[in-house]
Amino acid sequence: MSTDANAPWLVVGLGNPGPEYAMNRHNVGFMVADLLAGRMGGRFKRAGKAQAQVVEGRVGPPGPMGRRVVLVKPMSFMNLSGGPVNALRDFYKVPQAHVVAVHDELDIDYGTLRLKLGGGDNGHNGLKSITKAMGPDYHRVRFGIGRPPGRMPVADFVLKDFGSVERKELDFFVDRAADAVESLVLEGLERAQTAYNS
Repeated sequence: MSTDANAPWLVVGLGNPGPEYAMNRHNVGFMVADLLAGRMGGRFKRAGKAQAQVVEGRVGPPGPMGRRVVLVKPMSFMNLSGGPVNALRDFYKVPQAHVVAVHDELDIDYGTLRLKLGGGDNGHNGLKSITKAMGPDYHRVRFGIGRPPGRMPVADFVLKDFGSVERKELDFFVDRAADAVESLVLEGLERAQTAYNS
């Protein structure tokens, strides 16, 4: 963990820009980031020259116990997320241990969460791009979407909208993922894992 507890956090919701992708399984990171922005009372704005939208705010109680957070939605498409994330990490002087990527995860059942620090990308192109840009030592909030049915290719599955049955619980699961991000930022990885690694 960073030695400077007051350093800001960079919370990156992974997804693809554009209305046609908005409800895709691959865009659950954007959904969580949008919810967190609403909780912080902010709206996403273009981030200078970086291909991203950002919201700056705080989570937790007012005063010294609260934490400064920069929410990021890369607008470069999933496969190129690393460039904007690395640029904003440098711009806001965020230590690597304070970077959090929120993303869809195929190898976990739908709606299940797993929080971890570092590790591989498991074929996820957004993580692959971030790791290439700045190394693997950042936090991940992994949102389970399950495996594709039958022989459906993975690329088709992740770029499809959540199904009608999934959508009944989607708001609840997105809300829980946002809670997990706040817990990670405010209480640290171990406590967040205990509470949310279902």
